[in-house]
Amino acid sequence: MTYLGETIALITAFSWTATALFADAASRRLGSLLLNLIRMILSLIMLAVLLWAVTGSPFPVYASGQAWFWLALSGIVGYVFGDYCLFNSYIIFGSKYGQLFMTLAPPIAGITGWLFLGEAMRPTAWIAMLVTLSGIAFSIMVKSGDTIKIKLPLKGILFGIGAGLGQGVGLVLSKIGLNCYAESIPPSAPESITTLMPFAGTFVRALAGLAGFTLLLALRKELHLVGVGFRDKKGITYATLTTFFGPFIGVSLSLMAVRYTQAGIASTLMALTPVLIIVPYCLIHKQKISLREVAGTLITLSGVAMFFLL
Repeated sequence: MTYLGETIALITAFSWTATALFADAASRRLGSLLLNLIRMILSLIMLAVLLWAVTGSPFPVYASGQAWFWLALSGIVGYVFGDYCLFNSYIIFGSKYGQLFMTLAPPIAGITGWLFLGEAMRPTAWIAMLVTLSGIAFSIMVKSGDTIKIKLPLKGILFGIGAGLGQGVGLVLSKIGLNCYAESIPPSAPESITTLMPFAGTFVRALAGLAGFTLLLALRKELHLVGVGFRDKKGITYATLTTFFGPFIGVSLSLMAVRYTQAGIASTLMALTPVLIIVPYCLIHKQKISLREVAGTLITLSGVAMFFLL
């Protein structure tokens, strides 16, 4: 199929838009840590059922020790650090701004790929990074009298940056893990094993994420809240939808997209979420759409596109 990878990347962007909206509501009801732990449990169940139905095993088949290591590390970086930061940013200033900071992920992934994999970094990439940062700055700053002020809390901004950092680095670590996984699959293996490899990789990442969030809740002596969370019907509904569109569909499709097209093109298309989320977010929360925010988002996405496409 022509443009298969690009099509998957666009579907991923829409899936992540739904994820952000549901996660926004779920985070406010359950809290960031509890939501993430519940999300890991639900995603493991969904992924195990899919893998068992298609491959005959609920666990990743043929995954080597190296694949497990890199994918698990990706889960720690992307889920435990990145998503913890992301969902906390939702609590502070909502998914609209939280997703804006996620546009940092593709450039960070490019830099990480340069450092870890020796992928080329062109001079235009640094200009693109500057454009991306300028777009974010334009969106979150307002003029007050003769001075320019940041209209978002510093804590939320730091969480947003952390979210972009976790997502970008985690994507590269996932790519390393999937490459190791692909090398360990024998030629005689059924085609379904290769096709569902991104979902199997997500299973490993979610398992590492579950371990990480369990440890964090244990250290805070809040593990008893898991039962409370599952009894919150509205909260668990939002968490289930967040899980379905996020770790189950969105993350797995993102790993699939980079297998069928260039990582840069896929990352750029998947970075459309901040644009896609503006209208539904403002309708749900009865907010006006600011021209400054739209312009800043478009500038940011232009920087993301420049980073990979020039």
